[in-house]
Amino acid sequence: MNSYTISIRPFGDFAVLVEWPNKVEEQILNDILHFTKHLKENHLNEKEWEMVPAYNSLALIHRAGKIDYKSFSKELKEWYSQKLGDHHVEKYLWELPVCYEGNFAADIKEVGEKLTMTPSEVVSLHTKHTYTVYGIGFLPGFMYLGGLPPSLEIVRRETPRLNVEKGSVGLAGQQTGIYPQESPGGWNIIGNCPVPLFNKDNENPCFVNVGDKIKFYAITKGEFDLLKLQGEVGIYKLKKTKMDA
Repeated sequence: MNSYTISIRPFGDFAVLVEWPNKVEEQILNDILHFTKHLKENHLNEKEWEMVPAYNSLALIHRAGKIDYKSFSKELKEWYSQKLGDHHVEKYLWELPVCYEGNFAADIKEVGEKLTMTPSEVVSLHTKHTYTVYGIGFLPGFMYLGGLPPSLEIVRRETPRLNVEKGSVGLAGQQTGIYPQESPGGWNIIGNCPVPLFNKDNENPCFVNVGDKIKFYAITKGEFDLLKLQGEVGIYKLKKTKMDA
């Protein structure tokens, strides 16, 4: 496992932000996840600490009170230097269905025109690649997925929509993602996923974790309706494969 030069800065009175080199690289993300696991297993009680990894940073939020930044940052650097050996991080490849037809794909024609390809070529490229979950935000369960092929990179819409439908699959910059609930948004919508991505009533509200992989496969409108119904009644079986960390 690689080691990097990390920096630590206050993130309010109750949190610090540990930062790695400002790059979007899977090796950096893996190092963050391994350090997070090291902290959980050896130093920080999860009941007192919330740990939020994303891209090239790790936010550490203390639920129990204010942080003594000077002493805690020193401890963190020592702990990082001590993270020897393998800390197994469980990861999964999730296969998610997407309907790229009709009203579900409001922007696919325009995306294709801008990228000089047909809508079917957009679908083919989007389903061909496997994506890495680099972060989960700005809505609960919204996955920021890296690994988009350069030929599908496209700027955000000039005018965001006030309401993007739940399950909408979009493109923006070098990323793709799924809106887990209805929301305003400016991503280019090319399809819709019928699988519920976030359920606040579950013990683990979002089944996907940072570091997991996502692969999309195309379905018809009829298949969409069936899978959506199965998801709503809780009988849909997610397709997942355990990966080596």
